[in-house]
Amino acid sequence: MLESYAPRLSPRLAAGLFARLLVASVCLLLALPAASGQSPRIEAETTAQREAQMSNDGAALAEQALSVVTAPGVLPGIGGPSDWTSPERLSSTLQVMLLLTVISLAPAALLMTTSFVRIIVVLGMLRQALGTQQLPPSQVITSVALFVTMLLMAPVWQRSYEQGVKPYTEGQISLEEGFERAAAPMRTFMADQIMRTGNEEDVRMFLRRLPSELDPVTGELIADYDYVSPGEGERLVPLAALLPAYMLSELKTAFLIGFQIYLPFVILDIVVASVTISMGMMMLPPVLISLPFKLLLFVLVDGWRLVIEMLLESFTVYA
Repeated sequence: MLESYAPRLSPRLAAGLFARLLVASVCLLLALPAASGQSPRIEAETTAQREAQMSNDGAALAEQALSVVTAPGVLPGIGGPSDWTSPERLSSTLQVMLLLTVISLAPAALLMTTSFVRIIVVLGMLRQALGTQQLPPSQVITSVALFVTMLLMAPVWQRSYEQGVKPYTEGQISLEEGFERAAAPMRTFMADQIMRTGNEEDVRMFLRRLPSELDPVTGELIADYDYVSPGEGERLVPLAALLPAYMLSELKTAFLIGFQIYLPFVILDIVVASVTISMGMMMLPPVLISLPFKLLLFVLVDGWRLVIEMLLESFTVYA
């Protein structure tokens, strides 16, 4: 059955196909040597072209580097060590460092000219008088002192802004005049606190440490002084003497207020200690017993309000 379906080729057709296959095989054998001889030549030419291109690119990069870097140790756009230590570069560097220093110290220096010093010292002594160790935390005491300071100093800062900062930003006055105008309300505030507490001698003590304010012959102060607006024959108190005198005055006043707060708690400690000793409880710390009574007494008399009210009334602020 299968043999009946097989294709039948005539001898003539088979001879023609064989002749064609033979011719194709001969042509293929002749073409292989030609192709194998031509491929290495093309590859060699391609490699030579690549090497030439790479050498040209390397030469261009070398010329560019030589045109930018003309001396050893010189960086593009930065220069060398001689440029880094030049007067112009050092001057700009010192200016930047001075500006960063002023910016970092300005907030602390500004707080020292306000009521913050007195308030934070009094609240710290109150915590010690209560005997609560770290309660309230330092962050809480600092926040209370800062908020009360902002309340007290708001009128002074408003006057400083209107008199000095605003005209300067509008280009109406120079920087020196703007600083003097802005500092005038602060001078008035500090002078009021110094005179109210009777600590003018502190100002004269610091003035005597300034050589420019002393008579070279007698060694005494060369003139009378005024804190804000000197009259005829008077001189303005320099900030170099006013600022430390104000801080010293604030510390004295804060310690006096702290003594008034401390005294009732000390009396309570003495009473509790006497009672425990009379009862024979020698090993029991009196502070352990007096602490609840201190807290109870402080809460019953509304101590926080009384302390803050006393601090507010101790300042003189003119709007």
